[in-house]
Amino acid sequence: MEIFYYLVFGALSLVVLALELSKTSKDRITTSAAFNAFKNNYIVVYSLMMAGDWLQGPYVYFLYSQYGFDKGDIGRLFIAGFGSSMLFGTIVGSLADKKGRKRACITYCITYILSCATKHSPQYKVLMLGRVLGGIATSLLFSAFESWLVAEHFKRGFEPQWLSLTFSKAIFLGNGLVAIVSGLFANLIADTLGFGPVAPFDAAACFLAIGMAIIMSSWSENYGDSSESKDLFTQFRGAALAIASDEKIALLGAIQSLFEGSMYTFVFLWTPALSPNEEDIPHGFIFATFMLSSMLGSSIASRLMARANLKVEGYMQIVFAISATTLLLPVLTNVNAFPITVMFGMCSIFLFMAAVLQRRLMVVAESHKSRTQDWSAMKEMDAESEPLAI
Repeated sequence: MEIFYYLVFGALSLVVLALELSKTSKDRITTSAAFNAFKNNYIVVYSLMMAGDWLQGPYVYFLYSQYGFDKGDIGRLFIAGFGSSMLFGTIVGSLADKKGRKRACITYCITYILSCATKHSPQYKVLMLGRVLGGIATSLLFSAFESWLVAEHFKRGFEPQWLSLTFSKAIFLGNGLVAIVSGLFANLIADTLGFGPVAPFDAAACFLAIGMAIIMSSWSENYGDSSESKDLFTQFRGAALAIASDEKIALLGAIQSLFEGSMYTFVFLWTPALSPNEEDIPHGFIFATFMLSSMLGSSIASRLMARANLKVEGYMQIVFAISATTLLLPVLTNVNAFPITVMFGMCSIFLFMAAVLQRRLMVVAESHKSRTQDWSAMKEMDAESEPLAI
């Protein structure tokens, strides 16, 4: 079976490489040396932060199972992590604005390092604490760093159009290349070198510590605009008014919630599905293949969205059909058919995320062009949206 994984990984690599090389080159934007230094510093830090996150992905379920916990116990651990992220995700953005974004980024590093440290304990309560800490860290990862970058970019007087250069390169590396390499590296240290399933978490802590040192030594502090600060109730009220005033926003939220429910079910179950009888599988290598499939989905999405004659709501029906079919195949056939369906499923996931993000921005922008307060509230409530490698 491992030969199959290698063949799929190789085939996907060739397809993604061909798609990336076939992209039409855009005119280069002339930037300053100061901006390039700033951009490169952020990209290095962001890549280290994402490596600290991605390294943990392949072996979370496997580690818990090695400690002797059953699927129900592991499920509760996952729920604790997702629930923690949901609860704290509503407040970390405003807290970072008030207390400082640099401080929030450092807090992310410390919180995630502590979460990694708990993986050495087989005690359920300690592991539960680690999941809660991990949920808090995830909320900070997808809010504090982006907020710091945007504020610091304009604080230093750089051109507004240069900001997209930093975002695109950081996302391509942090959510694309680093994710793939992290899966391969996790597989190397855990399986090939035989250090065990805790090793990737130790490696993640090391990357986070390096990134934190760079932040502490080279980043300056910035804060949100105190004149525009709102309490949590006001933010929720603004978001509720926006949803109530336009059913498109409510429907879009329902679609995304249903799809992400399927996605996180997949995140929880892929390990036991590929090894139902506790067979040895290359967790890190399979995870790297997932991430490669995600890059493929992102590459396809960028081409679809570049075509003005194609509507998101048109081709997304096909994406839903493909996703549903690929996830249904393992139910109707032998579980060994699951790996190939996963490749298409993960591709569909990122294609979906890209298209929904585009549609979400279109809907909110069209419905609230003159309602800047509601728009600000929606942006704040959406702080945990995952970045896309497009």
